[in-house]
This record gives sequence, C-alpha cells and structure tokens, in this order.
Amino acid sequence: MFSPAIRKPHLHRREKEEATPSPPPPAPAHSPSPGGFALSDRPATGTPAPWTTSSLLARISTSKQTDRAGDSDQIQPVHVAEFPQVVRNAQANLLQRNFAGKSMLVGGIDKETSLAWMICGNELFVWSYLAAVAKDCLALEIPSSLVGDKDGKPLSGNQWTVCIMRWHSSGPSTRNSGDMLHRRSSTGVILCNRRTQAIAYWPDIYDESSSKGPVISLFGHSDTSASDAISGCYRFNSLIAASVPGAAHECIAIASEPTGALWLFQCSPLRIHRREVHRDTLGDNGTDHSQKNNGGRSLVWLPSNESSEAAERKFFLLTSQGIQCWGISLLHGINVKILGSQEIVGSDGELGIKKDIAGQKNIWLLDMQIDERGKEFNILVATFCKDRVSGSNYTQYSLLTMLYKSNQKFPSENNVVKCERFLEKKAPAQVIIPKARVEDEEFLFSMRLKTGGKPSGSVIILSGDGKATVAIYWRGSTRLYQFDLPWDAGKVFDASIIPSAEDRDEGAWVVLTEKAGIWAIPEKAVLVGGVEPPERSLSRKGSCNEAVAEEKRRSQAFSTSIVPRRVSSEAWGAGDRQRPALTGVAQQAVVDEEAEMLLNRLFHDFILSGAVHEALQKLRVAGAFEKEGEMNVFVRVSKSIVNTLSKHWTTTREAEFLASTIVSSLAEKRKKHEKFLQFLVLSKCHEELSSKQRAAMLSVMEHGEKLSGMIHLRELQNALSQQSSSTRLSPQSKTPTAGALWILIQLVGEKARRNTVLLMDRDNAEVFYSRVSDIEDLFYCLSHQLRYIITGEEHPSVQMQRALELSNACVTLVQAALHYRAEYKDWYPSPEGLITWNSQPVVRSGIWNLASSVMELLREPGSAGMPMKSNLWSQLEGLTDILLEGYIGLLTAKFERGEDHGVLAQEYCERRDELLGSLYDLAKQIIEAKYQESSEGNDNPDLKESIFREVTSPILATAKRHEGYQTLWQICYDISDTVLLRNLMHDSIGPHGGFSFYVFKQLISSGHYSKLLRLGEEFQEELANFLKDRSDLLWLHEICLNQFSTASETLHTCALLSSPGEDADLTSTRKSLSFVERRRLLYLSKIAATAGKDVDYEVKVAQIDADIRILNLQEEIVQHDPEYAQGKHASKLLPPSELIEMCMKRGRELSLKAFEVFAWTGSSFRSSNKGLLEACWTNAADQDDWVKLSQASVSEGWSDEVIQESLQGTVLFNASRLCYSSDAVVFDGTFEEVLPVRKEDVHARGLEAKCFSVEEVLMQHDAFPDAGKLMMTAVVMGKELSYAAPADEPVDMDS
Repeated sequence: MFSPAIRKPHLHRREKEEATPSPPPPAPAHSPSPGGFALSDRPATGTPAPWTTSSLLARISTSKQTDRAGDSDQIQPVHVAEFPQVVRNAQANLLQRNFAGKSMLVGGIDKETSLAWMICGNELFVWSYLAAVAKDCLALEIPSSLVGDKDGKPLSGNQWTVCIMRWHSSGPSTRNSGDMLHRRSSTGVILCNRRTQAIAYWPDIYDESSSKGPVISLFGHSDTSASDAISGCYRFNSLIAASVPGAAHECIAIASEPTGALWLFQCSPLRIHRREVHRDTLGDNGTDHSQKNNGGRSLVWLPSNESSEAAERKFFLLTSQGIQCWGISLLHGINVKILGSQEIVGSDGELGIKKDIAGQKNIWLLDMQIDERGKEFNILVATFCKDRVSGSNYTQYSLLTMLYKSNQKFPSENNVVKCERFLEKKAPAQVIIPKARVEDEEFLFSMRLKTGGKPSGSVIILSGDGKATVAIYWRGSTRLYQFDLPWDAGKVFDASIIPSAEDRDEGAWVVLTEKAGIWAIPEKAVLVGGVEPPERSLSRKGSCNEAVAEEKRRSQAFSTSIVPRRVSSEAWGAGDRQRPALTGVAQQAVVDEEAEMLLNRLFHDFILSGAVHEALQKLRVAGAFEKEGEMNVFVRVSKSIVNTLSKHWTTTREAEFLASTIVSSLAEKRKKHEKFLQFLVLSKCHEELSSKQRAAMLSVMEHGEKLSGMIHLRELQNALSQQSSSTRLSPQSKTPTAGALWILIQLVGEKARRNTVLLMDRDNAEVFYSRVSDIEDLFYCLSHQLRYIITGEEHPSVQMQRALELSNACVTLVQAALHYRAEYKDWYPSPEGLITWNSQPVVRSGIWNLASSVMELLREPGSAGMPMKSNLWSQLEGLTDILLEGYIGLLTAKFERGEDHGVLAQEYCERRDELLGSLYDLAKQIIEAKYQESSEGNDNPDLKESIFREVTSPILATAKRHEGYQTLWQICYDISDTVLLRNLMHDSIGPHGGFSFYVFKQLISSGHYSKLLRLGEEFQEELANFLKDRSDLLWLHEICLNQFSTASETLHTCALLSSPGEDADLTSTRKSLSFVERRRLLYLSKIAATAGKDVDYEVKVAQIDADIRILNLQEEIVQHDPEYAQGKHASKLLPPSELIEMCMKRGRELSLKAFEVFAWTGSSFRSSNKGLLEACWTNAADQDDWVKLSQASVSEGWSDEVIQESLQGTVLFNASRLCYSSDAVVFDGTFEEVLPVRKEDVHARGLEAKCFSVEEVLMQHDAFPDAGKLMMTAVVMGKELSYAAPADEPVDMDS
C-alpha cells in the first residue's frame, strides 16, 4: 500500500538525460516469482524485484552515472539473504502435497541471537540470516505428538511460536562478535503449539553428540491447573523465555492466555514442569466467551540490566485496560508474583488514554514493546470511533509511549492495588492512521509491534495477514512506509533489526518474508519513501475509502491554488509534483552535486581523450574548491574510485572466482586512481588543492596509500591461503582461508555490511576489499574484537600463529602505504599541521592492542619454540616501528598546530619504553639460543658479541630513531661498548639534553663519578649543562677542564647553599652540608680562585674569607641556642639577619658577635639593615648599668684613668673599638658610611637625610639623660684606641 517514493532527478539533469537517454536494462518479459508464485496483474510500484535491487544497480555503469551507489538506491529495500536450500525444498514439498490453499508456513527472527527460523510441515529450520548465503541450517523434526491433528496434516502456521536462547552469552559484545563470525554457540529452542499448549524443548540444537529428540510436555489432567476444563479452548497468545543462571541448559518460559491466565514452564534436559501461576482475570473461569480477549495481550521482559540482580527478573503483561508488573526469582525455586498494576485506559487522560469521549466506542491495547535501555514502553492502540458528521465508523491507530521509573519500589503482593504508578506518560499518543478500515477483533489482536530500528524512534507494525508498516514521527508529522514487493512474496512473518557492529541499540529494519527471503529497509527508504497517513488500513486489504480518495486526488490535480494535500504513494509518482523551495543547506547540496557531476564528466572525458578542456576554470565556477576535507568533491570522487563495487553477482560464485575478482578489481582501482592523479596535475587542480585545500589533497593521496596497502594485504592473504592449502593435513577441510587474517576480514566486512544495508547481499571479503577508504575499520576490530580471533582457550602455539599472521598483515599494510607515501612524496601537499590516517587514534589503538597481545604471548614461558618466538619477535619489531611512527606524526602535527600534546607525549613515551623493553628482553633469549647453537659448547665471547650486535641492530635503530634511551643504555652497558656509547651520545641530540643527559644520570645513579668525569672530557658542554643544577659535582668537571676561576665560583655557591632543595638533585636525596664540609668547600674555593689568578681574584678571595668568618661566627653563635642541642641548626646555614637577632636575644655574651657579623657581611647588607644596626647599639647600651656607673664616678670622684679603665669593660666601648677604631677589620667599606659616631659627623658628611649617628641612637636611651656623657666617652674612646683582631686558627682541610 505504502510504496517507497522514487527520488526525482533535478530538472537540469532530466533535460540532459532526455537528450542522451541511457535507461537501465529492462526487466525480463516473463519473470517467475520465487518458489513458483506469481501474480499477473501485480503493479510495477513497490519494492523492486531482485533484478532491480540496489546491489545490482550499483554494479551497472552508464555514461552519466558514477561508480558509487547513488542516494536513490538507498530508498529501495535491499535483499539481505535467500532462504537456505533445505527450506526451499521443504516449501516445494508442501506445494506438491497440495497445501497451497492454506497457510502452512510460519517463521520468525530472534533479535538476541540473530537467528531466523521457519516451520515447514513437520520440520523446524533454524539458521543465521546475517550471511549473504545461508549456511549451517538446522532441520529439527517436530514430534507428531506435538502436532495434534489426527489426520497427520500439518497445522496452520499461526498455531506455532518459538523462543530461542543462547547459553553462556556474556553480553552484547560477545553475542555480536560471535554472530559476525557466524560461529555456532550453544543454543536452546522452545517450540509451543499455541492451540494445544504443547511444548517441545531442545536444550542445545548444535550439540552433535546428542541424537535424542526434544523434551516434550503435553497438556493433560496431571498438570496443576484450576481451569483444565476450559483452558484448551484458548490458545496461548504470548510466550517469553529466559535462561536460569547457574544451571546448565535450564530455562523457564512464561505463557499468557487471552483470559489473563499465566503459565510457567520449567525446562531442563530431562523434563518440562508446567504450572499455572495466575488464574484468568475474567471470573467464572472465563466461561463468558464473548470476553475471551479481555485478559492478557502480550508479555515482555524488562531488560536484565535494569533488574537488581541477574537472578531477579521483571516482566510485564499487557491487559485490556493496563499493564501488570510481575517479578520472578530464578534461584531457590522459581517464584512468580505480581508486583504492581497500572491502568492505561481510564477516565484520566494524563495517565494514559482517556475513554468514553465523544465519538469513541471502544479502545483496544494491542501490543507492547520495551526499548533496550528499559526506559520506554511503546504501546500500540486501536480505537473504534464513529464520525458524528457522516455517521461512518472507522478505526484510529496510535502509539502511546510511557516512561518507566526504574527506581520504583513495589509493595507486598497484598497491596498491589495500592501500588504507586510505575509508568508515566511521555507525550500525547501519536496517531499513526487517523481514519482506517474497521477490522474485526481477531485481526486487531494479531497485530505485533517492534521497536529499536532505524530511523531512531521508528516502529514497525506487523499485521496478522502478513503486512509490515514502518511508522516514524519526522519533521512534525507521522510518516508510514509499507514493505511491499511487486511480485507475490507472501506474508511478512516477522521483523527485527540488524545487530550493529558497535553494540548500538539501533540497526536497520529487516523483515522475513514467506517466499522472497529476508530483506532490509534502509533508513533513507523510511524517511524519503514514507508518506503521511492516508485513510487506509494496516491490513493487506483495500480500504473502503479508496475510491473517494482517488476522486479527491483527481480534482486537486487541476487546481494550483489549493493548499498542498497530504502526500500519498501516488503523489510521489506524479510527474507534475510541485518542487518545494530549497533551503540554504539544500541549495549548497545541489551546488556540490553539480560540481561532483562536472568533475566526473571531465575526468571521464580525460580518460577517453587525454585532454583536460580548461577543467580548472570550469571547476572553479562550479564551486568545486569551496569545501575542505571529506566534503570536498575531489575527495568524494577519489573515494568513489577506490570504493567501487565489482559489477557482478558474487554470492553464488565459487571462492576462487571471488578471489580473482578481488585482485582484478583492486588492480583496476589502482590504475584508475593513478589516472585521476594525472588528471589533477595536468588540469592544475593539484596545484590549487595543494596550496589552498591541503587537507583535501592529503585525503586524495591517502586513498592511494590505502589502496596500495590493500593490494599488498590481498597478496599476503593469497600467499597464506596457498601455504595453508599445501600444508593442510585434514582432507575434510575445504576452506583454504580459515586463518586469523581471514577471520579479521570477516569481522571487518560483516561490520560494514551491518552498518550499510546496501551491502548485505555481498560476501564479507568482497565488502572488505571494496571499502578501501574505510581501512581504519580493520584497526577498530583489532582494538575491540581481537579476543575473538586470538582466544585464550586455544593452545599457546595456535595463539602465537594467529598473532603472527595478524601482525604480518598490519605491518604489510602500513608499510606498503608508507612506501607509497615515500614514492609519491612530490605529489603531497605541505604537511604542516596535517594528521595522516595512520596517526589516527583508532589505528594506533588497534596496533597497540595487537602489540600488547604479542608481548603477553612472548612473556609466557614454554609457550612455543624459539623459531616461532623469533618470527613473532620480528613482527613485534615491525608493529613497534609503525606504531611509533604514527605517534611521531601526530605529535608533530599537534605541535605545529599549537595544540596541547602533553598527555599524548606521555602515552608515546610509556608505550615506546614498554615495546622496546619487551623486544630487548626477548632478543637476549634469541641471542643465547643462537650462541648455544653456534658455539657447540665452547666459550667464544667474540662470537657471542657478534650475534648480539646482529640481533640487536634493528632494536638499536628503532630506539635511536625514537629516543629510546633506556634501551640504548642497556645495549651499550651489556656489551661494555664505550665507543658505541660515545657515538650514540654524539648522534642522539634530542630535547632535555638527549641521550647524553640520560647517560650522565645513569652514571650518577650508579656512583660511577670517575666515568662521568672521563666522559666530560669529550662532552664538556653537555656535562656542564647537565651539572648546572648539581654544583657539588660541577666543580669537579671544571677542575678537570682547568677552569679554576669557574670552579671557585661553583664551590663558593655550593658551600653557601642553605638546603639541598635549592640545588635540584637529579638522582637521589642528599643530606645538608655540615659546617665542616662547608668550610672545606670555601677553602677549596679560595685555593681555586688563587690558582685561577683572574683580574679580580683578590676580591673573590676577600669575599671567601668573609664568608669563612661568618660561618665560624654561626658555628659559635648557634652553640648558645637551646634548640641547637635538638639539631635544629646543626647544619642549616642561617641568614646574617637571623644570626644578629639571635645574638641580641642571648645577652651580653653574644652582643658583640652581632657587630662582628655586620663587619663581615658587606656594605650592601649594612645599608639595607641600618635599623637592625641601630638596634644592636641600643642593645649594647642595655648591657651595662650606666646610671649606676655615672653615680659611682661622681660619688667616688674617679680619676680619668679609673674612668677609662672602667669604660673599657663596657660593651659600648668594645663595639666602638670593633667597628670604628683605626685598625678595625671591616669587609667592603666602613661603618662610618652607614652610621657615623657623632652627630656633627653626619652634618660634615652631608648625610642628614640618610641616617642618624651612634650619638643620636644613644640619645634615645633611657640612661642617656643621666649618663649620656659617660656613654659617649666610651664610644669615642673605643674609636680612638686601636683594635687588634684575634688571628684565626688554621682549619684542618680534612676535619
């Protein structure tokens, strides 16, 4: 009914096609339908026949059509797979037995296992529908006791239902990968006769060791049921099943009757136990047969990830008025109980659907589905209405979406009625068809709902008479797409979704037909081919309103002023359909399409004539140079060249023919792509792209790289196939390509087929080798699905062989691409800031995952012989090289772009060191094995060194190229080759000092200082830069180089370091220097300065002497500190200001030491700490009782000699003599420059604005009014008397 719309070409394109028509080949005059069914008056609209499928159209090349599949192909359904031959034979047998008048077939698709099933007569067939050619189809014989007919004739197809369970499935990833490889997994099947309620259970259909038939349970009086007398009148209308955790091949099944009764089946390999867990809801055991469909409608599991535990599951039962929530415990006895119930059809429209409104006669809840996340409930609703104007009756179909509260807590079973609502309405019900044909209840209850397909949010509705309709709310309106074939393909049995290779919830819709196999509906077919809801039914019958609608369409065809009507399937085919206005995005798409068509035409002309015909100017005008990257038309044409599909059917061909076809196709693509590059150069488009759109030009060249890699990969696969054929031991094996590379190609090809339904009828290998531009998918599979190729259950030698094959494939592919890049380097644009395909995260992740697996295998002791390990080691070396090259390319691009690359650089370094370390560890094993083999038991160090150099040479080259300093050091250290070490230090000049710094660091860590200094003779500047933060070692290097003055400065600096934190230690934690060590370093500095004899060396010596004095003072001062005994100041160098303050706090004994510290610190310190100096004079005055001394001199009448003798014992006198006497020793200047003695000296020197005098400082003392004269006499007398400083005792250099 709802046929897909055919996309119309643009007006200018149609005009060109009319001028030069090139129609596709016409369909045969007589084309019998599959299986012998045919309709002579079948319309030409609808789903195309196999001879016009998109897969075949993609192989047809015309003069005005590019090689790539056009968008128009994507609006046609795609033939996915034919029925297995055994199914075809069974169908033919039914026809011969004259059962054609009755529908004897039934089938379905299991979404979880991707298995299709079909019942033909007394046989149940199960196979995987994902393969283009169905393989391993199982035929299960249905026991005659299950049939129930006395005449032995097969039952009508709709009497059967099937549930399939896969055992030991750990999750979607495991399931999808196993399906993609088409591997057999342990699978159980439940078959139910819905009319007789008989059950058959096959615990494992793939168990070849078991020849027993299924376990059978027939409905009888021994079963625990309260309604045995009437249960046989009603068939099951829904059946769900689930495995029992922790039990081998045990499962449970739950079935519902239209009356609302629930049955539980506990299935095991030995028996099936059935019991009724809930009585019917109609009362009187359902004796009112007019209400037989008012009970249960459908059952559905809540996804297990939403349940609290795997042993606790929830399922929901759709009833005539609402939804019931049930819980089941799968451990310690199967316990089923109702948790809650919620009304959907009631008086409150906010809770669901409001009933008893005007014109509404009845409401049916038909079916229910839950999304993969367990969040949304979709309910199909049919409403019987009466038009109040015309009085006619009609049915309205709608879709109600409810949101599930996952954190809902349910009360006990006794309070179910009081349960809070566990569903809330997401939005008003979406009307699918507003006015449809009135159907009987039997047809309504036969409808089934499916969710989860593409487009996102779409649903598919299956009617009992075999019609499939996709509904989607898109761009503000509901659109319907009806699957229909132009020949009689029979009913649509079931619908599902193609499982995504990325474990996404959504995939393309796929339908199982009665006679035409399995078909997929592309996303674009629904969006473009869908129509707004007409006044029709969801059944295969015609509508009673069709004649009226057709007359209305005819009348509107003659009027152009009428508002556009609803779009129907016929409206899409109208030739005079009004063209909608183009938006900005659509206009740009038209421009791009026209530019691409022009480029294809110019390139086609170039192939024929070799002339470019001013192509550059034409393409500029057409806007071909406006887009960058993958959207550029040159990139798109280049991509279409390398991705061209072969133009012939391959699904029925032999493997040898397919192999030769792939090789010829790749060679043809390479030739055509090279021709395209020549066209770009001759037309000067290459120059334009290289200067203005470098990323686009790089993509074009990368297509050539990938194509070259794919060709070499195909050659490798052919070589492996031949090798496998020549060494195969089992004559029963017929597949020459069963290795790891073949499995990888199957995974990548299957991933592409599932994501692109147009490729579903192609072989996986053909798809893989055709999609050259998507070669990154190979590395994606290595990153995410390697564990399904190299499995831990296999023998280690088999795992190593598979890892070897995959590594060889990756290295071959990437190296071939890099060789192409080097060969055509002049064709590439400037690389600044461009990221190549082999540097992409998905490629690096895939290579690293494979390399990690190889390293893990190599670490296992005794896993394989040394020859195998040696081969695998060589491949790991290649993986290391291509992986590190990818990192370098990306790091360079990020650096040129100015982007942050710190995390990436750290990842690169960590993986580099791990790879090189693993390579070197195994290399030493290989060296030892080769040496033992060659030496024949004799000790030959020269031979061992020769083998060592030979084996490690590739590792050495890689480590040198990628700054693997740890590996370089280990190699040089193990063979004690200082010549090699020095050469590497000269060659490896990288950031942070390069390899030289690493060597220096290793020598310091091991305490080999003599070797370090010997290297410093050759690497003088490098070692000096390295030891810049290690002054304790730098002076030794400078002494060795006879740089005495520099060494003196280094020693001086090192001696005065306050703590090791100021001197960053690169190797270990060092202790603080003691006073003795500091003094020794200062004396060494003095000796070095004297030896250097620079121009100002005397000044340096004086400074060193001053620092020695201060160091001695500190050692003396801190001994008076109580905290010194606790070791606080035992080695820490204190600043002079802190020493002075410490002296002032310790009274008379240290008050003079403060002035000594001032004397040896220098003029700058005295000037900047003048206030502290004044405080020292005040503190000196405080040390004597000047008032008492003055009173005694007066009362006792002291003579001048007595006064002088008494004042010489005061602190002021001694401080003045120490600072101001003629022979006072003061470093760098005098105290007079900072603080003169008398006030008049200040005025004489012109320092009024700068400082006070000692006299002015003492005038502020409390005793100055009474003893000021005496105080100044002491100061002046101390200045005039000479001061002899005590001579320093010699210091033992070794003390």
